[in-house]
Amino acid sequence: MLKCKDVVAKADALVDGTSLTMRERIALRMHLLMCHHCRRYVHQLRVLVNTLPRETDRLDDAQTRDILEKLDTSRVP
Repeated sequence: MLKCKDVVAKADALVDGTSLTMRERIALRMHLLMCHHCRRYVHQLRVLVNTLPRETDRLDDAQTRDILEKLDTSRVP
């Protein structure tokens, strides 16, 4: 049985539909059936992934670079 931290680590691949074996996908789905916290996390990640491309299309290159620089400097070491 997967732990929540395992689901978080593989959530990107689940949402993108890439680089997961059948066994990993089944294990993730089983965990999501039982854990409402992880279901909520994956749902929010899907919403974010679907929303970002629409929002970033509205930005010019300078704005995009500025946002990326701010994200890089805000990371905790």
